[in-house]
Amino acid sequence: MIKFVLMVNRQGQTRLSRYFQPVELSRRAALEADVVRCCLSRKKDQCSFVEYKDFKLVYRQYAALYIVVGVTDSENELSVYELVHNFVEVLDKYFSRVSELDIMFNLDRVHIILDEMIQNGHVVETNKSRVLAPLTALDKMGD
Repeated sequence: MIKFVLMVNRQGQTRLSRYFQPVELSRRAALEADVVRCCLSRKKDQCSFVEYKDFKLVYRQYAALYIVVGVTDSENELSVYELVHNFVEVLDKYFSRVSELDIMFNLDRVHIILDEMIQNGHVVETNKSRVLAPLTALDKMGD
């Protein structure tokens, strides 16, 4: 099960956070800082799967952004790694080469995409067209 998804830049600033299990607000900042420090301190030739406290971290770097997913020990790391790549491909398809600024200024759209793919910590959809269908409908209504 997926516990959380974080998107952070190289400076450690959180650009997106989505929790699928309750975490107190007072603990979120410390958790995010510790998780980000753990992932950013690793070298490029090291594995993208990290044992962290009572769960695992799966992370992937895209340009200046890191996407970090916290998962339970029973979750398959490779499938989560592939999910992260699929998420970025969907963002690329929607934004035509997604950038950190796209995420910052369209956070609501990014959350819609993430919520279409993951619900209650479980992957429910990976098909790019189906994931983007609600946003396509919203965009058509706005025109």
